[in-house]
Amino acid sequence: IKKREKGHDETSVLAGVPLAMPALLRAFEVSNRAARCGFEWNDVDGVWDKLREEEQELREAAATSDKEATTREMGDLLFTVVNLARWLGVEPEDALRRMIDRFSTRFQQMEATADKPLHSLNAEEWETLWQKAKSVSN
Repeated sequence: IKKREKGHDETSVLAGVPLAMPALLRAFEVSNRAARCGFEWNDVDGVWDKLREEEQELREAAATSDKEATTREMGDLLFTVVNLARWLGVEPEDALRRMIDRFSTRFQQMEATADKPLHSLNAEEWETLWQKAKSVSN
């Protein structure tokens, strides 16, 4: 009764996905549930097409300096990336955590090998340090 009073629809396949769940995990679960009931692309090429479409919409929104539209389009792009991860059999939370670990290791390697403060580096020096750190830690 309380759930009905609060507007929860227990007939929805999305019912029960916790609102407090981390956004990336929640997106993955919502995507999984929607796909299981048939709301799905025919193949992974459709997801790739959608990703390019969402990227273009984000570029257009960002060009207008409309923060709300840009935020909305960024969300659409991120959700599409989550769907692509699902199609590729990749758990997006794990993929992102691993990437953050790789980035952190590489960045710390850059800090350790730089011959001057990082804030004083130019783009070419950043790239050289990044490539060196990347070759050390894959």
